[in-house]
Amino acid sequence: MSMTKKLKLLLEFVMLTLGAVIAAFAIEEFLVPNTILDGGVIGIGIMINNLTEVSLSILTIVLNVPFLIIGSRQLGKMFMVKSGYSMAVFSVFVEIFKPLENATSETILAVCFGGVILGLGVGIIIKFGGCLDGTETVAIMLNKKKDWPVGRVVLGMNLIIYSIAGMLFGLDRAMYSLLTYFITSKVLDMVETGLEQAKAAMIITDDAREVADKIYKKLGRTVTIMQGKGMISGNKTVLYCVITRFEIGGLKNIINSIDSSAFVTVTDVAEIIGNHIKDNEYKEILEKIEEKEEPLTKLPEHESMTDFDSLEHTGKID
Repeated sequence: MSMTKKLKLLLEFVMLTLGAVIAAFAIEEFLVPNTILDGGVIGIGIMINNLTEVSLSILTIVLNVPFLIIGSRQLGKMFMVKSGYSMAVFSVFVEIFKPLENATSETILAVCFGGVILGLGVGIIIKFGGCLDGTETVAIMLNKKKDWPVGRVVLGMNLIIYSIAGMLFGLDRAMYSLLTYFITSKVLDMVETGLEQAKAAMIITDDAREVADKIYKKLGRTVTIMQGKGMISGNKTVLYCVITRFEIGGLKNIINSIDSSAFVTVTDVAEIIGNHIKDNEYKEILEKIEEKEEPLTKLPEHESMTDFDSLEHTGKID
């Protein structure tokens, strides 16, 4: 294993440790003292802890071990190692935080702040390849075998757990727990995708070269240039670029200042793999275009681009 990979792996385990510590703090200082349940195995552990006073840290390990064993073949050794490590660190810090004074006795504050902090901790663990709850491994396996959506499986399991909590501790505790779950899920998604959630913009304009150049100069974003053909409007140049949600306003201003009649769509991007084109490479491309004096609307057609008429003849378009 190279030094770079070793450092990357070390960083991952440092972040898994941080996530587990944050999650343990949320559970022990906000949720457990106010009888608010997390979902999954930890939620079951909190119920058993309230009924029998068996340590939550022990229950977390004991209840999760079977899921780790079942999922080890399906989900890979490294995933199981990271998950087992995260659960172990979580259990240790649950015990460390137990003697500390509770953060709040106000239930609504415990729901809001506990949910946010828990979502932050669990989100960090998932982002760096681990897992804190065995039910998630079951959901992932069911997704692979039966093609059931992971989110729905986890939600279904949690609804069963919250229903049991309602019978044991009262309906209000179940409702508070469900609200905490939704807050946690939202924060978890934000941590996974990042606060600067990526957006993909598709721009169809007659002033493609000027728009592309200004996007690069104003936003620092490079643009992919594609040749398109409209059913009625004919040949068009299509620009594709990835921006953050904070840059959408700037993109709109750029397009409106150059071509107010441009057609633009903006969609969410789940994940980005790969790097942007380098600064000097982009400048070289622009220089070549200027030297040849070729407008972007006359780019050579790509082999995969099929003429609309040929599509019509083959019957692929009604």
